[in-house]
Amino acid sequence: MRTYHPPPYPLIAAAAAALALYALWRFFVRMRRDRVVADTPAMRIRSAAQGYVKLTGRAEPAGPAATAAPLTSRPCVWWAYEIAHQERDSKGNAHWRTTESAASVELFSLVDGDGARCLVGPVSAEVTPTVCNTWYGTESHPPALPPEDPIPLLHSGSWRFIERLLEVGAHVCVLGELRSHSEVGDVNVATAAKLHEWKQDQAALLARFDLDHDGRLNAAEWEAARAAALAEAKAQTLHSGIERVTVISQPTNGEPFLIAPRSAAQLERRERLYATLDFVLGLIGVIVCAWAIRHTAG
Repeated sequence: MRTYHPPPYPLIAAAAAALALYALWRFFVRMRRDRVVADTPAMRIRSAAQGYVKLTGRAEPAGPAATAAPLTSRPCVWWAYEIAHQERDSKGNAHWRTTESAASVELFSLVDGDGARCLVGPVSAEVTPTVCNTWYGTESHPPALPPEDPIPLLHSGSWRFIERLLEVGAHVCVLGELRSHSEVGDVNVATAAKLHEWKQDQAALLARFDLDHDGRLNAAEWEAARAAALAEAKAQTLHSGIERVTVISQPTNGEPFLIAPRSAAQLERRERLYATLDFVLGLIGVIVCAWAIRHTAG
């Protein structure tokens, strides 16, 4: 006659309690994040102030050509990939071990409906891709493009390749810290360049600064020439156009840094859905924990 072994209720209770605590912690984190996402108004690039912002627009290459994804060479503005090898432990259980992974750090442009643009630095961002492909092979690097209609549970080969892309032209919502930098010429460099230019015409230089007419510039006269070059360089810098480079990057105060191919409203709904799922998972953990404790006590 088979001996009945009751379920390990204390172990079930401990696991359920750990799950509940983790899920409820995630719920409160998600709720805070949801409030930040919802309370940050969407702005136009031209009118956005420096600081934490929400911007929407098209993702375009920052340079003349799109970035090429490392595994497939497909054009994109952002990529991430992972290569994993299937291995077995001493009991014959299979598991995947990541052997190589990387994500793009290249800047790309965000262009809004007004045609204004800014740069996005995706380092440390939570990027939602527009394309995510998983395929398999027998070598450590993929010899070809992923299949168009892969069947997830059917695969051959002990190598797995995962590639995530943010495609060129995708409409995205970006939440991050906006910083502007003014690009103006270096005054000292401009002063040195002007003095070099004047030295090419010694006659004009002496006529202007050789006050004692001895055919050379002494220390005082050379200092006067340098001061005049500095004044002209400053005047040119003041009247030259100032190019402002605006970049969205990782916030410094811990706010979420999100890049998602969603509208602002869709992104807010997604964050609320994630918070709800975490709450439901936490509630299930509490119920299971209480059930296991009751059976343990009984």
